[in-house]
Amino acid sequence: MQGITPLRLAAVIAMAFVAHGAQAATTLTMTTEYPATSMPGQGVSTFAELVRAKSAGNVIIDTSFDAAKGIKSGDMIDAVQTRKVDAGDAFAGALATKYPLFGVSSLPFLADSLSKARNLNKAARPAYEKLLAAHGQKLLYTTPWPASGIWSKQKVDSVAALKRLTIRTYDATSQDVMQRAGARAENISFADAMPRIASGEVNAVLSSGDGGAGRKLWEYLPHFAEINYAMPISVATMNLKAYEALDARSRKAIDQAAAQTETEQWKRIEGRLQQNYANMRKNGVAINTAVPPAVRKALQDASKESINAWKAAAGPEGAAILKQASKR
Repeated sequence: MQGITPLRLAAVIAMAFVAHGAQAATTLTMTTEYPATSMPGQGVSTFAELVRAKSAGNVIIDTSFDAAKGIKSGDMIDAVQTRKVDAGDAFAGALATKYPLFGVSSLPFLADSLSKARNLNKAARPAYEKLLAAHGQKLLYTTPWPASGIWSKQKVDSVAALKRLTIRTYDATSQDVMQRAGARAENISFADAMPRIASGEVNAVLSSGDGGAGRKLWEYLPHFAEINYAMPISVATMNLKAYEALDARSRKAIDQAAAQTETEQWKRIEGRLQQNYANMRKNGVAINTAVPPAVRKALQDASKESINAWKAAAGPEGAAILKQASKR
């Protein structure tokens, strides 16, 4: 160190500390196909903020939204398993195409209230964790969506109007239900649906006010029918090797952040419906809370065979979830 002044030596030491701090921080990527303003988007942001705080900046979650990484919900488990991303949020109904078990929260008219949705989620969580572990990852938290309704170009005020819909649905079960009810239905992601909605090829969407509001569906579909079809969830998952590569303090920060995010998301949903409705009305959406009984009956009748089909696909584990949920 001969020839180095004390001032220069202090600067070198300071730079070494800065470099060490930069190297110590671990950056993990996390993505979702939904907007940052949606419930899943807010969950991703909340989790990232909590991880940074609880790890004292040692773990940074690099977030992205609106399918910016080209990964849709249905491909999220595979993307996290192969580590295209370290973590991701996915709509459970879309995962059900490959993994039927995840379709339970989207079953029609099963969890049509928040209390029922909570019970169903608690009953299903161990099965979610087991399935994700088999694919090299861990469940971080779940996010509830407000109840699904029908966004449409024209008011859905009769069975005839229902049958005129060309509707985007969000999983195989909802596609089947809508088809049985007489509509033309297709199970596609929001990312794929938006251009077709804008062109008029698709004139209706099965979604909550939350997802719809985040995508500004009111620009194309100014009617919303409150049918309380389901209160589905999104699932946040992390690659297990990415998690296990962290030190014990950082893993604890991840675990605590995930638990707190779950609590906040299920609390956040309580006032979300009214917030969404206020935002929708402000943007000219006509909300129909008195859908004709004939329309509801047509949808409920159409759902019976679809639920049985899900039970067959999900097997004994699916039946056990439904039995456990009914006890609560």
